[in-house]
Amino acid sequence: MDDDALFLGFDLTAVEPEDGGPDPDLIIKGNPRSRTWLVEERDAEKLYAGVWESTPGAWRVVYDEWEFCSILSGVSIVHETGKETPRVLRTGDSFILRPGFSGIWEVVETTRKLFVVRMP
Repeated sequence: MDDDALFLGFDLTAVEPEDGGPDPDLIIKGNPRSRTWLVEERDAEKLYAGVWESTPGAWRVVYDEWEFCSILSGVSIVHETGKETPRVLRTGDSFILRPGFSGIWEVVETTRKLFVVRMP
């Protein structure tokens, strides 16, 4: 990959995925496992972009970062702390999670999303 390129496509075949999952202390249902294809990592700007995929399960989340997401496949439900109605996320849905967001991320059907994260 050309580090000086000003156009960067999301070619997942050129990126080795990282396997992982939520911290076990945060899991509240299932045994979710994830894969992340990190396509762009710019430490100086604290910017990260790629594709994330997770198998079913649910875990607590707290966001210090800003994140844009676009669901490519699957179904997830985001339960925001203090809100009565959860948000069901499906293929084609796009959204932003702002710093301070907390709640539960529940993957109902294996979910794949595009993401761009800006760290504080």
